[in-house]
Amino acid sequence: MVSLTERKSRLLGAGEIEVSFEFFPPKTEKMEATLWAAIERLAPLRPEFVSVTYGAGGSTRERTHATVARIIKETELKPAAHLTCVSATKDEVDAVAREYWDAGVRHVVALRGDPAAGPGTKYEPHPGGYINAADLVAGLKKIANFEISVAGYPETHPESTSLAADMDNLKAKVDAGADRIITQFGFDNAPFLGFLECARAAGIWVPIRPGIVPIHNYKQVAGFSQRSGASMPSWLAHRFEGLEDDPATSHLVAAAVATEQVMDLVDEGVKKFHFYTLNRADLVYAICHLLGLRSHQVVRGAMQRTAV
Repeated sequence: MVSLTERKSRLLGAGEIEVSFEFFPPKTEKMEATLWAAIERLAPLRPEFVSVTYGAGGSTRERTHATVARIIKETELKPAAHLTCVSATKDEVDAVAREYWDAGVRHVVALRGDPAAGPGTKYEPHPGGYINAADLVAGLKKIANFEISVAGYPETHPESTSLAADMDNLKAKVDAGADRIITQFGFDNAPFLGFLECARAAGIWVPIRPGIVPIHNYKQVAGFSQRSGASMPSWLAHRFEGLEDDPATSHLVAAAVATEQVMDLVDEGVKKFHFYTLNRADLVYAICHLLGLRSHQVVRGAMQRTAV
């Protein structure tokens, strides 16, 4: 008999957990091979969707579109294409959205985007452009019946003046038509759980999915965190201390850290996760296995032939 105090995370069965994966468009042929190896590895886990990032000012527009188009053509995955407001007029952004729709994309991750002058500078809307993410969401809903995900910040947005202002902005995005919130990644679960509680108290009832990033490279992820405003706890730095030249052990530590985090969230009732894969599949696949997901053949075309 199972104890009533048994952890939920130890009792996971097939179909209890839903996941989504985020990728970025490759710059080189080698990076493209790495990306598609990751997609091929993760696709059989049947994620709810996979998202493809979009560089500031549309800097990766063609590569993002090409990656999304190939996902649609060669897999059974449902791609979510990122779209930002930065350095573009409404007409230019709308044109990209229509291209996505014509290519078969039905899900957009709508983001304001970073300031054009770089992190730490003040964001200025483009003349004739969308003012912010809420404005973008409303505009996308006028173009087509997109499913729309938006960003949430458990440690508050770096430019936010207060938690209340952050919640007001988040609610504006949901009121404009957002269907889901995907949070910035973090490593302590307390900020996410507090954020979730505040959002519900503010009347925000759409699904809120925590962002999880497995640490393949501690220095790299620490750099991402500094730029995004996500904290790196001292205990986390201590776990990777002295492993700079020991990638094998660092990899094992990374798996343990991420597993501990997601299992604790499962015990708190969380059942949907968004993984920032950094175009790597190994740690994500292992964590998903521990979450009860199992592989199923879902790819087709060229990818299916390579997977058999």
